[in-house]
Amino acid sequence: MGTEIVVVGAGVIGSSIALELARGGHRVTVLDRAAGPGQGSTSASSAVVRYNFSTAAGVAAAWEAHYGWLDWAGHLGRDVGELARFEKSGLVMLDVEAAPRASWLPLFDEAGVPYEEWDSATLAARVPGIDTGRYWPPKPIADSRFWDDAETTLGAVYTPDAGYVTDPALAAVNLATAAAAYGAEFRFRSQVTSVSAKGGRVASVGLADGTRIACDVVVNAAGPWSSALNRLAGVGADFAVNVRPMRQEVAHVAAPAGYAGPAVADMDLGTYFRGEVGGGLLIGGTEPECDPFQWLDDPDDAAPHPTMAVFEAQVTRAARRLPDLAVPNRARGVAGVYDVADDWTPIYDRTDLAGFYVAIGTSGNQFKNAPVVGRLLTALIEQVENGADHDADPVRFLAPHTGAKIDLGAFSRRRSPNVGSSGTVMG
Repeated sequence: MGTEIVVVGAGVIGSSIALELARGGHRVTVLDRAAGPGQGSTSASSAVVRYNFSTAAGVAAAWEAHYGWLDWAGHLGRDVGELARFEKSGLVMLDVEAAPRASWLPLFDEAGVPYEEWDSATLAARVPGIDTGRYWPPKPIADSRFWDDAETTLGAVYTPDAGYVTDPALAAVNLATAAAAYGAEFRFRSQVTSVSAKGGRVASVGLADGTRIACDVVVNAAGPWSSALNRLAGVGADFAVNVRPMRQEVAHVAAPAGYAGPAVADMDLGTYFRGEVGGGLLIGGTEPECDPFQWLDDPDDAAPHPTMAVFEAQVTRAARRLPDLAVPNRARGVAGVYDVADDWTPIYDRTDLAGFYVAIGTSGNQFKNAPVVGRLLTALIEQVENGADHDADPVRFLAPHTGAKIDLGAFSRRRSPNVGSSGTVMG
């Protein structure tokens, strides 16, 4: 149909959407306030590729996306130079009361995700050096109870096909380069200051430099700035789920000598960690209730450097699980801003302004789905623009690799908040 489409945001999600729309024959312009692709939330991503989510659609999307990471060059479809690499390390999801394995393993069975169920003895044997104690609930490290001995042990579920992408920003660059090769135009250092409508339909976007770009469709993939863009467009009144910027930090430390274990999701202590090429360990948090959340009114207000308080909390928790891990006395890592939905499930949807679509609430757990998100949005846009009533009869996406029929209603702006969510980045 050759629609004129503006995508706002050139992170891994926006660039994926641009690639699929351009590959589908649409005329695509991508706008981003940064100097290049992947320089916002994407650059601070832990880039973990995992499959455990609390909805069937979430698991199916992640399992479909993993085939894109396995053949990244084939997925891109164009020569883009140096490629981001998927490191298949496997991932261990430790047992936790907030997300018992019985609640999500049936979703693995439905999607066809291979897994192994481990008891605590198997966990200790397969991840040498790990402490298998159950410490739930997570506690501040200043709380004396944090150091109490465990009275019981825990097991885990292992997914051998999980892992991480070695350079998340490069993955966004790869997608943007491929999109440009298919005809998408990228305009960097471009800040959207207005969204205009005509006859109840989006008509153009205005930029800070006075430029106005006429368009038939706008896709909001602006990450932490997505709420502000929605306000410019006058949409959001019918959203049952909201999004909000949250500052996050990820720590980088040296791994214990000889450690080469899988990635570990440890909601029992409130942390996760994965290896890095060269013997490092990347450590993040899973938003335990005992920690203060760093909500922001304006993502531009986020302090850009990691803090010792957060660094020490995250690394000390990881060291409780890996007793041989040293806790440095100087913070090292990255700080970024997430775009968080109320239930930690993204919103991929149309809005009540015709032609204005959103791919928001993605931060923290949707990087892994980048290979499939562009296809989800392209299917949604093409069907709605051709008359489908997505609100009444949700679009279903036929996954090309797995054959799954993914109900995009699970990502609706009008959905009831996902009560099965862990209420954390784990989804």
